[in-house]
Amino acid sequence: MKDFPLGELNPAQQEAVLYCEGPLLVLAGAGSGKTRVITYKYGYLTRCLGYHPSSIFTVTFTNKAADEMKERISRMCNGNCKNSWIGTFHSLCVRILRAHIDQIGYRRDFIIYDEDDQATLIKRILKEFNIHEVLCKCVVSRISNLKSNFITADDYAGKVEGYEFEERLGRIYAKYQNELKKYNALDFDDLILKVITLFTEREDLLQKYAEQFRYILVDEFQDTNKSQYLLLQMLSKYHKKICAVGDDDQSIYRFRGANIHNILNFESDFPEAKVVRLEQNYRSTKHIILASTAMISKNSLRKSKNLWTEREWGEKLFYCQLGNEEEEAKYIAKNIKDLYLKGDYEYRDFAILYRLTLQARALEEALRIEGIPYQVVSGVSFYHRKEIKDVIAYMRFLLNKEDNVSLLRIINTPPRGIGASAIAKIEQEAKKSGCSYYEAIKLIINDETAPESLRQKLLSFLSLIEDLSTREYKSAAKMIKDILNTTAYLEEIEEDRIQNVLELLSSAENLPIRDFLDKVSLISNVDSWESKKNYVSLLTLHAAKGLEFPVVFIAGCEEGILPYFKAQDDPAELQEERRLFYVGMTRAKNLLFITTVRQRKLYSKVQNQEPSSFIKDIPPEYCCCVRKDYSTFNVDKKDVEVRKTKAPFVIGSKVKHPTWGIGVVRDCYGEGDDLKVVVNFPGIGVKKLAPKIVNLERV
Repeated sequence: MKDFPLGELNPAQQEAVLYCEGPLLVLAGAGSGKTRVITYKYGYLTRCLGYHPSSIFTVTFTNKAADEMKERISRMCNGNCKNSWIGTFHSLCVRILRAHIDQIGYRRDFIIYDEDDQATLIKRILKEFNIHEVLCKCVVSRISNLKSNFITADDYAGKVEGYEFEERLGRIYAKYQNELKKYNALDFDDLILKVITLFTEREDLLQKYAEQFRYILVDEFQDTNKSQYLLLQMLSKYHKKICAVGDDDQSIYRFRGANIHNILNFESDFPEAKVVRLEQNYRSTKHIILASTAMISKNSLRKSKNLWTEREWGEKLFYCQLGNEEEEAKYIAKNIKDLYLKGDYEYRDFAILYRLTLQARALEEALRIEGIPYQVVSGVSFYHRKEIKDVIAYMRFLLNKEDNVSLLRIINTPPRGIGASAIAKIEQEAKKSGCSYYEAIKLIINDETAPESLRQKLLSFLSLIEDLSTREYKSAAKMIKDILNTTAYLEEIEEDRIQNVLELLSSAENLPIRDFLDKVSLISNVDSWESKKNYVSLLTLHAAKGLEFPVVFIAGCEEGILPYFKAQDDPAELQEERRLFYVGMTRAKNLLFITTVRQRKLYSKVQNQEPSSFIKDIPPEYCCCVRKDYSTFNVDKKDVEVRKTKAPFVIGSKVKHPTWGIGVVRDCYGEGDDLKVVVNFPGIGVKKLAPKIVNLERV
């Protein structure tokens, strides 16, 4: 205990770290240091109480959060984290299933389907049932929700008799699960569902893991769904040593199956539970904390917390109503540029948050006009790009010839003349013979009545796959190299896509094939966010949870958008929308801007808009209303391009002033004798200079 740094924690954090006798609920307000508590508690368990790293089941929700947690815990434990169980629910469940899934009828070399793979399979099933594929997204979502609530296909089929759509959904669900089983594949939700099934059918395995995991640490507990919570209850059923850390005010994933009642009912599920509240906020100014707390306190479905901070009052919140989305975007871009030019912030310090992805278009346009670099965080992740998924599909199919979804992706990639009619022929043969598509290809090749041209094309594909399958691969990188060389895939794609494939190859170095495929299957869009790049971040409010920025803009805070129109007649949904706004507000450290418009074009129709009712719940003493008309703020696109490409002083470069020393160029405009350069000199500030008069030396 003597060398353990408890003094680095505040009293509430210390209480949460030191209590290890039974169930513990840590209600961690926004910015209150919950990850710090989990890190120190892990360190306390291992360094002071003698727990081995393999005996602590530490779980969170995103790979980014898990990696950060591993890094911090490793520092806390002086690198002694060998054989630790720290990761996402899905990654930790994969480890259990790789060792034991054969006990419930699957092979241990199962593959993991992502959302695109699910959609491909569901579309094929809908086609078989003569149902239009436009329903695919809805069906995928419904099945995911059923699994999140631990409702199997058999369970569901027994509950929906007499309801036509539900009965059809039940048949689709059952067919979907049968197909997955046939391919030896699991989707994301299955990773948790199958562990619960395993523990239900094999009590001895449950006891084995429950005894191994002597302590359970759960981050972001408010985001757990029914299946995840059931798994945690099973693992803690013998010792009851579980520490759940979360904030009910930040429960915003109901649409993914998250159940806020897990955190609200924790004390009734674990009657002997101790509750610790972390209420000191280390992130935001007093104005932001008091404004967001007043707003969220209007929710009835929550546990009370009184957040406070030792930080200064700071600026009041800025609220501005503009005419339309273009004016709103220009207002935001202008403020970002002005704050950047003052030298107080880098571009990476700004985030623009919005409820709907369609709001990003106008915002991106305004940032481009201003020459402001940005990144859209909720875009397509690296591992979901076409060229990456093509290569991954080859890898998966080489390991599992039953994987029809991967076969359909690669059979004509790169193009080899196997079109829709040929694929239809393969599907018909597979259905008639009750075999996989790969076996159907062999049957067609041996069928002398089949067209010779089709047989030859299929034989060429079969030979390629057989050739790749007979080779030995010591690493994932070696397999990727052989796939690229044998298929000549790189010859068929553009240069930027080639670079992506080469980056994939680099990331696969020294990794076993199965480990690599598991890794890429479990990566989400938010994991691709790069905080070190000097870009303004554009992201949805949902994607922003867990992040923080010195300056935050929340755009489109209007009725019908935030709260979303579908939530307005559902009290539970409305409270979740309020929590979503709260999450957005509490991402801000120093400055918070909230914008609305009087008219907005939504779904090809211009609509009159009203400010969100949530804004009215912010006390006026914490908010500054900006009434200035920004409609005259116009920038010529061509002029911006000239400034970006022909400016004699490159923005971001360094220059030397004879008196003030070295500074960084923030802006450059004008030409000839009227040329002006805006430079930020450390310790001096931002200066606007005329190179004609002042000698600026490029560094």
